[in-house]
Amino acid sequence: MFDGLIKNFNGEIFLDEKMRTLYSTDASAYKELPLAVCYPKDEADLQRLIAFAHKNKISLIPRTAGTSLAGQVVGDGIIVDVSKYFTEVLEINSEENFVRVQAGVVRNELNQQLEKHGKLFGPITSTANRAMMGGMLGNNSCGQNSLRYGSVRDKLISVKGFLSDGLEVEFKSLSEYELETKLSLESLEGDVYRKLIDRLRESHAEIIKAYPHPEIHRRNTGYGLDILAAMKPFFKEGEDFNLAKLIAGSEGTLLFVTEMTLEIEPLPSKFRLLLCPHFDDINKALEANILSLKYDPMAVELMDRYILECTAGNRMYKDMRFFVQGDPEALLLIELDAETEEDLKRKSDELSEELDLSGLCSTYSIVEAKDIAKVWALRSAGLGLLSNVPGDAKAVPVIEDTCVRVADLPEYIKEFNVILDAQNLYCVHYAHAGSGELHLRPIIDLKTVAGHRQFREIAEAIVHLVKKYRGSLSGEHGDGRLRGEFIESILGKKVYSFLLEVKQVFDPNNIYNKGKIVNTPAMDQDLRYQAGELTPEFENLYDFSHEQGYLPAAEFCNGSGDCRKSALMGGTMCPSFMAEKAEQYTTRARANILREYLRKPFVKSPFEHPEIADVMDSCLSCKACKSECPSNVDMAKLKSEFLYQKSKHQGFSLRSLIIAHSHQIVSVGAYFPRLFNFLNKQKFVKSFLRLSQKRDLPTLSQKSFRSWFRTHVQEGFTKKVYFFVDEVSDYYESDLAIKAVKLLNHLGYAVLCPEHAESGRAAFSKGVLDHGKRCAERNVQVFSRLVSSETPLIGLEPSTLLCFRDEYIDILRGAQKQEAKEMAQHSYLLDEFLSTISSEIAEGLFTDEVKSIEIHAHCFQKSLAKPETLTRALSIPKNFNVKLISSGCCGMAGSFGYEDEHEVMSEKIANLTLIPHVKQMHEQVILVASGTSCRHQVKDLADREALHPVEVLFDAMRN
Repeated sequence: MFDGLIKNFNGEIFLDEKMRTLYSTDASAYKELPLAVCYPKDEADLQRLIAFAHKNKISLIPRTAGTSLAGQVVGDGIIVDVSKYFTEVLEINSEENFVRVQAGVVRNELNQQLEKHGKLFGPITSTANRAMMGGMLGNNSCGQNSLRYGSVRDKLISVKGFLSDGLEVEFKSLSEYELETKLSLESLEGDVYRKLIDRLRESHAEIIKAYPHPEIHRRNTGYGLDILAAMKPFFKEGEDFNLAKLIAGSEGTLLFVTEMTLEIEPLPSKFRLLLCPHFDDINKALEANILSLKYDPMAVELMDRYILECTAGNRMYKDMRFFVQGDPEALLLIELDAETEEDLKRKSDELSEELDLSGLCSTYSIVEAKDIAKVWALRSAGLGLLSNVPGDAKAVPVIEDTCVRVADLPEYIKEFNVILDAQNLYCVHYAHAGSGELHLRPIIDLKTVAGHRQFREIAEAIVHLVKKYRGSLSGEHGDGRLRGEFIESILGKKVYSFLLEVKQVFDPNNIYNKGKIVNTPAMDQDLRYQAGELTPEFENLYDFSHEQGYLPAAEFCNGSGDCRKSALMGGTMCPSFMAEKAEQYTTRARANILREYLRKPFVKSPFEHPEIADVMDSCLSCKACKSECPSNVDMAKLKSEFLYQKSKHQGFSLRSLIIAHSHQIVSVGAYFPRLFNFLNKQKFVKSFLRLSQKRDLPTLSQKSFRSWFRTHVQEGFTKKVYFFVDEVSDYYESDLAIKAVKLLNHLGYAVLCPEHAESGRAAFSKGVLDHGKRCAERNVQVFSRLVSSETPLIGLEPSTLLCFRDEYIDILRGAQKQEAKEMAQHSYLLDEFLSTISSEIAEGLFTDEVKSIEIHAHCFQKSLAKPETLTRALSIPKNFNVKLISSGCCGMAGSFGYEDEHEVMSEKIANLTLIPHVKQMHEQVILVASGTSCRHQVKDLADREALHPVEVLFDAMRN
């Protein structure tokens, strides 16, 4: 069936089960296997798809980042993913204040370009660093600042796209004459105009009366007929008739949008602050919310105790809680702005005084402009953070998008919680209090029969409550297949019939995203988990008890797509997606493939499914997801365990075994370093091991560190530290370890190096966990009796030393696990240790030369430690000017970049940010990279030497 389409298609089409599975879910509770997945390259591809869909009676499902919460991009048709090729900002007109963009442009990336012109596109979602304009248009997204900037519909000037018959059209404001011209067209476009104008003329009053209260700005229930009814020619003072406003919020069911023109505006005032009152009761917070709106805030957002507790347990976000005092039941985030600093202070003081007089809040914090972004990042993580609570019961998106008038919100929430109490359910409260919309998520176990029943019963009960307050069932997340069933209950039978007519005239053959908004399946059909479904259990070598099992650890992923951000957005997760810009390279894809294929039938082991291995292969095990994913999905750990489980029946490749046991091999080769290095340069060795011929393998030092250390004399020191002699420091870069010892001696510390095992890093990365576990057991046995706060353990290589904080704790059990946890508190990278003692270091110990230093931090250091300690350590010499490079992952990732099949991806990742930055650095600036892999990558791809921090400080020592 697809042969003819594939032959003429410029983009890519995927029919395999793996890709279809990866696109069977979004961030909602739904799952349905599509017929195919495609990446159209241009408009011609879209027209081919439309013709193919007509001929074969197949639905087309437009998709961008796939973060929809109501199942908008889940279905049994063809997924049309425009996120790869429709990504151009076509025009920026700062004089006339508009921008023209394709559907796959990321909102925050757009604003990076607009900022250069002193402009911004206002509406923002919590997913704005990966959400794309097509998805935001489809949902008519609002976001935290809708009090100031409204929704996408408010900023929409025009849209271009294809009607369901393949005709390309543009919808925009029309004068009376232009509208008459459209009405005279003998085409589907003319039919659309005629039908809508006739229906609006006949039923204008009924439509206005049936829709949510006009004071509710966030109203996305059904198609926006009430918006059209408020335009000319039906309303004399209204705007010119513009069908683009109907397309906003239509979820790809009426028009396949390719580009849109949007209003932009000046950047906001630089004088801003956040006032954050704390409350011991949700209802008090909602009353204070009403009070705060008198002060024209840019945003008023709510976070409840449940969300705050989630942030406290997250590696990345716990440091962003600096403004939270004590343990409040809820707090508001009120963003104020003004044209002058004096006006801002006056506004803040007046609101603070009124809050004090009201007696509603217990205390409040004030966050200055420079720290506002941290607070909003914390708030934006709310959706993902809700999934990092262990267990099958999760905060479920079911009635999370209802919106009422702000004045009605306190009473509405009281009644809402009474309904939940009757079901013995607790609800999470957060988000857009200032707009009358809280994202209310009950905790439900959708793997159970009772959970499925509650899913429907709660939805039905809340529909009646929303109707009572004349609210909107959807404020910004859309109807999709979740709320479509209930639109008739909200708008009434007659107006719902009008929606059916709208769909019919636009899409008579139902090829555009069928089953969304109208004619939807039952809201509890095609859920991600079957009622009564059991979660398979496995005997793991890693400890997954916190997550309650291996598969539940993967199920922490809720599909919010934080792993889809590009290199332009900063951070490290997910380097393979940043390089390839395709779904299969995301952390989400890996979690999805585990969730689905570990439940499928198998011969010997579910871990043998080749689809899992294929998707897992591109994971660099950089550990960025462990800190940057709000749900704390630790894909490096999941991949390592997967490789181990797979090997039980398929064994390990020779290359994996050699890499995993490389320390033993190198320890023999160290007796003949010149011969070993010579062999490593030979093409046949690289060919035999399937390593890249373009890469130079690391070379052994002529003398190992331990052989030097045995003759090193240390006398007269009262303080001591233990030194972890990792695989790299002992044999490959022994000069670094020697300099580290001499530096510590210079600072007054004796260095002790007891015999211990290798770190096991290579074994963990290849899933050879039996060997890795033995290394962990031996090292904990050796060091747990020696290491303390007075005698810490110091290491040089992040990938090896940080095993003590990560893999050792995860792989050990019982008393040894506890010993590993205690020892981890006293195990430091050299820069971490130096930063803790920096105030004790005499200034005269180091040079007063002026030097500029830029640092690329190792991925593990970004995830498991704080790279800022590198800056503090290298700033100990008083005239060293030090800064961290925002450089993501280097792409080497241990052996990954050396492996033949990964060499191209490794280079792509490096060339996203790190290598371009290095190449433009002034030659007098010292480049520092804390990881040995990073230094090799920089040498290979930029032909520049990067130094380890210890080299810089050693060279800076006096005497």
